Amino acid sequence: MPRTAVPPLVSPVPRAADSDRLRTSASLVLRSVLEHGPVARSTVARLTGLSPASVTEHCARLTGLGLIRESVAPRRSNGVGRPHVPVDLDVTGFVVGGVHVAVPYTTVALLDLRGRVVARRELKHERTDPGRVLARAAEALAALLAGVPGRRPLGVGVAVGGWVDRETGTVVEHELLGWREVPVRELLGARTGLPVHVDGHARALVHGERLFGRARGSRSVLHLFVGNVVDAAFATNDEVHHGPRSAAGAIAHLPVPGGTEPCPCGRSGCLQVELSERTLCRRSRAAGVTGSANPMHVVAAAAAGDVVARRLLVDRARTTGRAAGLLLDVLNPETVVVTEVGVIHFEDCLSALREAAGKDRSTAVVPTSFPDSVLAVAGGSVALDMVFRDPLGASPEAI
Repeated sequence: MPRTAVPPLVSPVPRAADSDRLRTSASLVLRSVLEHGPVARSTVARLTGLSPASVTEHCARLTGLGLIRESVAPRRSNGVGRPHVPVDLDVTGFVVGGVHVAVPYTTVALLDLRGRVVARRELKHERTDPGRVLARAAEALAALLAGVPGRRPLGVGVAVGGWVDRETGTVVEHELLGWREVPVRELLGARTGLPVHVDGHARALVHGERLFGRARGSRSVLHLFVGNVVDAAFATNDEVHHGPRSAAGAIAHLPVPGGTEPCPCGRSGCLQVELSERTLCRRSRAAGVTGSANPMHVVAAAAAGDVVARRLLVDRARTTGRAAGLLLDVLNPETVVVTEVGVIHFEDCLSALREAAGKDRSTAVVPTSFPDSVLAVAGGSVALDMVFRDPLGASPEAI
């Protein structure tokens, strides 16, 4: 008796899974080109574990989107055989916008696909109401884009201190700016007409470090940001921990042993008020170093040989190191990146930081990879993280 053919079962689930796999594979290919380009497709296949045919298809797709291109110089293996035409990121076509909102000013920038700053501008706050701050940022982005004809924007990344809900694109609370429940994605998106991605600045800089900086390849990364706002971010295997409503990384009220600075929370010696740039400048003024509220003037005085300014910066770095040591004990990351002005500019500040963090782990503690552009990179990295996570959905041609 002949058998009746049974039709295969069809489910919508594999189609969704296939789409996810396609995007994940495209991300792997683009990340490999970022890290190793110019690179042969065969090398990308070896690095990613994807088949050569799959890599070829993804490279063709990414080339069509304008994200990669063939390098102009073919390579031969050991000088013999058929030449390989390597692929590399196409940094000539696209940029992302970056907006970093600090307490005294906003930094607006354009970055290429390698995280390099193409153009930037600083906007001192006339006032800090969010509508005005974001309107000026949108105007500055438009002006920067007009100055780079032929470059197309993929989107805008916004980095802000305080409590930032990445999923909704909202600044939940930023005490120093007086912002609460500010819909940054909605407001800036309406003014720019571009996709807008928003995150806290410590998490933003983790993205920058793992994509373009010293933390590339690290299995776990802690970033400690010390400015007027003090916060932290932690990532394992390229995944940044956010917690419910992205509230992870709030360390402003960790107690500092021996700290005396009064905090708005009612206590004394909280980490943020002890390390704040406002506190540094106030102590500098009290010591007669500078009459300025700009921390870079303290740095300049220290560089010019002012012993008191240097001591203030070293003391601040040492307190930062104790905080880093505490976080090291709790999280045990492979790499700790610290963004702090003294550590960026002076080796003795870095040494004090490392010693306070613990000598046995000092090699794991490094300064930011972006000493001259950290705020510009922070904003842009929020958008670039999205590009490298989902390149098939990042380009305008993909929409």
